[in-house]
Amino acid sequence: MPVTTDQQNEIDAQRSQSAQTLRATAPGMEQHLYTAHEVLDHGFVRVIDYMGDDSAICQAARVSYGKGTKAVSNDAGLIRYLMRHWHSTPFEMCEIKLHVKLPVFVARQWIRHRTANVNEYSARYSILDREFYIPAPDHLNAQSVINNQGRGELLEGEEAARVLQILKDDSNHAYDSYEAMISDEGQSGLARELARMNLPMNIYTQWYWKVDLHNLFHFLRLRADSHAQYEIRVYADAICKIVADWVPAAFGAFEDYRMGGAQFSGKGMDVLRRMLAGEAVTQANSGMSAGEWRELMGSLEK
Repeated sequence: MPVTTDQQNEIDAQRSQSAQTLRATAPGMEQHLYTAHEVLDHGFVRVIDYMGDDSAICQAARVSYGKGTKAVSNDAGLIRYLMRHWHSTPFEMCEIKLHVKLPVFVARQWIRHRTANVNEYSARYSILDREFYIPAPDHLNAQSVINNQGRGELLEGEEAARVLQILKDDSNHAYDSYEAMISDEGQSGLARELARMNLPMNIYTQWYWKVDLHNLFHFLRLRADSHAQYEIRVYADAICKIVADWVPAAFGAFEDYRMGGAQFSGKGMDVLRRMLAGEAVTQANSGMSAGEWRELMGSLEK
């Protein structure tokens, strides 16, 4: 269970309180506030705080032009213009603070996005719970034979059962040793900051993660992509649903131009022009490498 009884009671208490405010609020986001959205077997994402909405993006963009000289009168149209032309600062006027519970190996991928403020649960001071990410059978794949960074065919039968048992046994054995080292039964025990190094990468950690909308969109463009690792993609998918309710116009433009769109190189544009002109273009006469050609054709087949 991702959320303990005590944590759920705390969430219920937070959601039961309300306060008047003069600042802009997003009704869709208010419904998400404090709620824990479950991810994987023990993880979750929940909104702790947020600032701004769709109108805040437009308000910031129009400061440059001055009141009454709007280049785009419609807010949704302005937001689409900003997204289409890769403007960034108006989207930075919105911020979100998330409480995320996630496996350590997912956190190591996540932290590579260095444009956020992070405060992680400290295993130097606190004892980590006996909670490990164990893949569901339908996400237990062999190594890909064509992509060193990807997954191949699904493991099945005895092999799948063998691997799952190894993951469970090793995780619990490591935690048993962790508990034994920090035990104070008649002894002082090993320092927690040292004992934690024996824990596996699939143990769960938690952090507060605060980021502006521009950098959040960059995170989601990479991590909600079908090529991203499943275990981080499900977190990105959960965040996408939250953001869609928070800033629907901005998220709609993001889906259209970033997630649903494609960017072409100069050579790629040349290939497209030649194809539209009726020319038979192949990788051999395109001037592109095999990898570039494969990616171009993949974009056109979406």
